[in-house]
Order: sequence, then C-alpha cells, then structure tokens
Amino acid sequence: MKNILLLVSFSIFLTFPSKAQTGKVFDNLTLKSDILKSERKYALYLPPDYDTSQRSYPVLYLLHGAGDDQTGWVQFGEVLRITDNAIKDGTATPMIIVMPDADTGQRGYFNSIKGDWNYEDFFFKELMPYVEKTYRIKSDKRYRAVAGLSMGGGGSFMYALHHPELFSSACPLSAYVGPLSVDELKKRLERNKVSYSTKDLQPYYDRHNALSLIDKMTQDQLKSVRWYIDCGDDDFLYEGNSLVHIALRKKEVPHEYRVREGHHSWTYWRESLPKVLGFVSDAFHQY
Repeated sequence: MKNILLLVSFSIFLTFPSKAQTGKVFDNLTLKSDILKSERKYALYLPPDYDTSQRSYPVLYLLHGAGDDQTGWVQFGEVLRITDNAIKDGTATPMIIVMPDADTGQRGYFNSIKGDWNYEDFFFKELMPYVEKTYRIKSDKRYRAVAGLSMGGGGSFMYALHHPELFSSACPLSAYVGPLSVDELKKRLERNKVSYSTKDLQPYYDRHNALSLIDKMTQDQLKSVRWYIDCGDDDFLYEGNSLVHIALRKKEVPHEYRVREGHHSWTYWRESLPKVLGFVSDAFHQY
C-alpha cells in the first residue's frame, strides 16, 4: 500500500511541471502616446518560458476587428489557450503577441483623411519601438509578423503593404481590403460624418486600398512578405479578398489563399489562429 501511495504521489509530482508551463496574458497594459495625445491600451501574450529564459523572441502583432478592443483576441479569440497548445505540440515557435487597442478615441488602424488622428503613425513610431524595447523581442524583419481579422485584417494588409521591409509574414483574416472605389470611400466618409477635401480623396484611396497598392508595388516588394489570406465562403467581405487573390496571382506573387466553410465570426477566426501561428513560425524558423 505504501508503494502504491508513493507511486501516485510521484505521478502527481510529475504532472505539475507540464501544467505549469503556460503562457501569460496581460490585457490592460498602457503606454503614453504623444501622437494620439492619450494613454493607449494593449494586450500582451508572453510564451511559457519567458520568465525562465534569457532569450529574445519573435513577435506577432495581432489586430482586432471593429467593435472590439485589445481584449478581443484574449476574450473571444482564446489566444492564450490556442497559442499555448500550438507551442506545446510544436506547430508554432514560442513568440510574443502584441494586441493593440484601435477602438478608443477613433476606430481604425490608419491615419485619418484630415490628419487629426494618426493611428498608423502611432503604431510604427511609438507602439512598435516601445514594446520591442520593453520586452525581449527580436527586432529584425524576419522575426516580425502581422495578422488580424476584419478591420484588423485590413490593418494587416495595409501595414505590410506600406512597410514590406518590416514584416516577414502577413495574415489578413476576413479582411476589409479598403474601399473598392473612390465613390465608395466618399460614401463611407459621408456616412460616418467625416469632413474631407475633394483633392484628398484619390490619394487617400490609393494608400488605403489593397488592390491599388498591389498594382503600384513591384513584384520584389510584394514577394518580400509571406502572405496568408483566409476568408469564409459565406463572409460578406469575400469580394475584396477574392480580388486581392487574383491581383497577386496576376503579379505571380506566391501566397496562401484559403476559403473555408464559415462566415464573419469568432468561430471561424479561432479556427484560423492555429494556422496563422504555424505560418508565421515558418518564417521565424527561416523555413
């Protein structure tokens, strides 16, 4: 009987390390932004061995959609469970995941057409330097990726297209690819009661439409980023994603394009996240 008790105790002891090996999520961190003149929130995932190692890690910037904030991927996307499992089963490498809030003050990841709310400037000039200095993050292009859903998928497209020198991979999910015409942009601004100058419409459209950017960029620029595009067959944003796929094919730019059964929902994106983690890890590993 004593031997059995010892064996059971030893077995329980052996299970504790594996259960303890979980990542950590912080969903209410802040940094001061001079550009946006406010405290900006962000969420952070740290991998299981962050506290016990001295190594630096690759980073994934994971962007939420309209109506959510920095807690979206934490609360609804289950980023802790999914990333821990992907690291544990070897389909993803340990990484740091940064999830910024783009819903406070004004909604969106881009500079406003009037230039009075420059979120994209904040992202590249303040957020990225801050987190990559504060945490043990590898700051080379090959160790940096961006992904996001819906509005955040649009952010993923535009950030990687605006700065292909900064990201090894981009993974837009169910992405809003930007207005598909200048007239659509005009109607969108008017619907949201945003004042604008007519002379600014075309330049703003050209910079915030994935198709326009792809058309103007060189093949080498586009090929310097690994693309993973995923949109459900019942998603209302299917048209823009399909057109981006066609545009990249015409330019002979390698990319992964996935159309799975599903619509614009967290069920779909939770199923996408393990694939995203594996895809960006291929670049982090120097496939």
